[in-house]
Amino acid sequence: MNREDFLMLNEDIVYLDNGATTLKPKEVVQSMVDYYTKHTSNIHRGEYDAAIITNQLYDGARDVVAKFINSESSEVIFTSGSTMSINMVVFGYMKKHLKRGDEVLLTKSEHASNILPWMKLSEDIGITIKFMELNEDYELTVESVLKSITERTKVISIAQVTNVVGDVRDVDAIGKICKEKKILFNVDGAQSVPHMRVDFKKSNMDFLSFSGHKMCGPSGVGVLIVKKELLDEMEPLCYGGGMNQSFEADMTYELKVGPSKFEAGTPPIAEVIGLSKAIQYLEKIGIEKIHEYEVELKKYLVKELEKIPNIILYNKNSNSGILAFNIDGVFAQDSAIYLNHFNIYVRAGNHCAKILKDNMKIKNTVRVSMYFYNNKKDIDRLIEALKKSEDIFKIVI
Repeated sequence: MNREDFLMLNEDIVYLDNGATTLKPKEVVQSMVDYYTKHTSNIHRGEYDAAIITNQLYDGARDVVAKFINSESSEVIFTSGSTMSINMVVFGYMKKHLKRGDEVLLTKSEHASNILPWMKLSEDIGITIKFMELNEDYELTVESVLKSITERTKVISIAQVTNVVGDVRDVDAIGKICKEKKILFNVDGAQSVPHMRVDFKKSNMDFLSFSGHKMCGPSGVGVLIVKKELLDEMEPLCYGGGMNQSFEADMTYELKVGPSKFEAGTPPIAEVIGLSKAIQYLEKIGIEKIHEYEVELKKYLVKELEKIPNIILYNKNSNSGILAFNIDGVFAQDSAIYLNHFNIYVRAGNHCAKILKDNMKIKNTVRVSMYFYNNKKDIDRLIEALKKSEDIFKIVI
């Protein structure tokens, strides 16, 4: 699907590492080239033609994002990526509103970006972190969420789709529970927003984070959506130009309101423009169509892998385009090096989910993560390489 839009696919490669980062279509790259070659300027600082064009594209990107995930434009903050977005939630809002003994519910399948900030906050102010139980498929059920909640639970912070086993969480149901019980709901959308329809309002999210580079956009830009009634109560982590209304020598200052308060300095202008173009590109394809296609492709991959005796599958039942596996008796990184010999690009390791080993009983896996530009020919090449894996050490060594 749309393979002709990705110049990297003109090379003889099979790219199956989309959970780490995606390829960039020509029109996204061109939108950034246009900024650098036709209307380079800073934002909100110039009255000349190029600056006006840049302002319109940058400010318009906020509207594009808001429409895409069903939020208000005034709730959209541009950041450097999901990691920064979650840190802004934890240290810009939660540190001010939580106290010692308050419970934050996570899972052991969360990315480091959604665990380490909470660990640091626990160290700083004494919050309690609890890990909700996962089932035998390493999935978080609504029943497990309900079982974990106590009268001290103040926050549930989870990925909508996990990055190792591709567990798709029922955020509509969990968001409804949070609303009823007055629990703050923080959602890591890094692996969901690029692949399926995400509805900020419908799912009763309070915070939503995602990254441009995982959805056909550039690296160095991400988004944090904050429910507008919480935005004024959130503190910026960075102070400087562009986010203040005024400051005086008597030490008084006034900050701007809304998203501008959280975008100090010169933002990643070209990257925001590229992200806007990436979202428009995905909408032209149809985000619902993308998810359906990936699920079908994964079913085909699982069916073919199950025919190979020495392949161990860890999440064949998850409803996403992510599959974790190992070659029996082979270290995951060796498997990735072996597949690279056939120009097949996969991820190997713990995938920044270092405590998921407590459930999976293994530290490292090979991860295949698919996107709409993958096809059955890509899968067939992977299968053929794995069928020859008895020769793996001849190649790796």
